[in-house]
Amino acid sequence: MLIETRAASGSEAAGPIAPSTSRSVTAVRTAGLLIGLAALVLTGLLSVWVGTKGIPFLSTWSVLWHPDGSQVSVIIHEYRIPRTLLGLTVGVALGLSGALMQALTRNPLADPGLLGVSLGASTGVVVAIAFLGVGAALGYVWFAFAGAAIASVVVYLLGSSGRSLATPDRLVVAGAAVTAVLTAFNTAVLLLNPQAFNKFRFWTVGSLSGRDLDFLYVILPFVAAGLLVALLLAPSLNALGMGDDVGRALGVNVTRTRVLGALAVMLLCGAATAAAGPIGFVGLAVPHVARFVVGPDQRWVLAYSMLIAPVLLIGSDVLGRVLGAPGEIQVGIVTAFLGAPLFIALCRRRKLVML
Repeated sequence: MLIETRAASGSEAAGPIAPSTSRSVTAVRTAGLLIGLAALVLTGLLSVWVGTKGIPFLSTWSVLWHPDGSQVSVIIHEYRIPRTLLGLTVGVALGLSGALMQALTRNPLADPGLLGVSLGASTGVVVAIAFLGVGAALGYVWFAFAGAAIASVVVYLLGSSGRSLATPDRLVVAGAAVTAVLTAFNTAVLLLNPQAFNKFRFWTVGSLSGRDLDFLYVILPFVAAGLLVALLLAPSLNALGMGDDVGRALGVNVTRTRVLGALAVMLLCGAATAAAGPIGFVGLAVPHVARFVVGPDQRWVLAYSMLIAPVLLIGSDVLGRVLGAPGEIQVGIVTAFLGAPLFIALCRRRKLVML
């Protein structure tokens, strides 16, 4: 008999789902995805229209489809469109990596930085600036991604050392240890090198400004690979959420699922952090919003996280331009101010449960 586990509020018991009810729930969730897609399109249009230089909407709409080489056309096509596309890509990566982390560790407070990915990327940038003299922002990308990859591998090796396998608890402890070491290293290097600190502080705040399409071309293959792996793992994550023993009984290869999941997190979070710097609260808060809307089914949680995260990130970027005019407030600062109250509200409204 097919049984579906439901625990949106923690009080519902598992029970058989009528086919008509299942179809109705699927239809509502699909409609929600379409609404999310519409919100993403609207937010993207706002990002192209709103900026430090005021441009009438009709002029924006005209040059959006018919570039004419004017100053307005250059601003739209060389600055705002690449910035919006980068925000979309980074948002998808952060939302998916956050949902994956919480599913893999069965920890509702997990975020992509829990495995040391964000600190690894930061360390790569610190090394590039302080020891190799890299000055261009595009040059940071490869070092940040390499740092994220190395940190992820070290965390997994530490978490799987000895006779035990890499369980969620061991990975979290290993991630905390690696994060502490990298934080100490970065702090020491930056305190001893004021010039490196001056360059690093603009990257570490998290921003989408000053990035052209070259950044997008660099990270897009990694994000696409991580997205594909994450979506393929969704059914296994549902079984794994009920415990390792239940997952094995349902035919899930627990070790392979965790390894591939960690690889996807490294690809997604590493690419996003390399391009935009460490942006907080998106990977932590968005999966909770998705679960609040659709419940614990990881297939839907991943899909909704892919839409909600870029809406939050691009919307925060637009808000930073409006509030900081004639300058702007970096998106990493805005997401912290928006994400923290949202996460607190979710905590107060319901228990943070994974299933």
